Amino acid sequence: MRCWKKVFITIGLATMFGGLVWGAEPKVWHVTATKDQTFVVDGEKNPVVTVKAGEAVHLKITAEKAQRVASDGSVHSFTIKELASQGWDLKLKQGTQEYTLTALSKPGEYLVQCMVFCGTAHAGQKMKLVVLP
Repeated sequence: MRCWKKVFITIGLATMFGGLVWGAEPKVWHVTATKDQTFVVDGEKNPVVTVKAGEAVHLKITAEKAQRVASDGSVHSFTIKELASQGWDLKLKQGTQEYTLTALSKPGEYLVQCMVFCGTAHAGQKMKLVVLP
């Protein structure tokens, strides 16, 4: 009977302090594509999203209207050019949208760019996706 008490205490403590490892909520990356044509990642000094190879990448992206809007209503995009055909080409409408993508299996640094001409500072609207092994 003592063994069961230890199990229940362990489960109770794990639940109280953030959940069991296999039941923990996945990280959601909050990114803002600003009206000033920059990317901002909440909680990060630089605009970088760091994930492990092959894991689910949960993005909550807020797009602010900049100087220009594309003909399809997009105000920005979140694009990795060489991976666009694999889903890494998100057209962003004004407001907040959520996406779940799969990180690449190959570790490295990948350039995320806005591919919607959104204003005069558009060329500098870049950030990184870092994939760890």
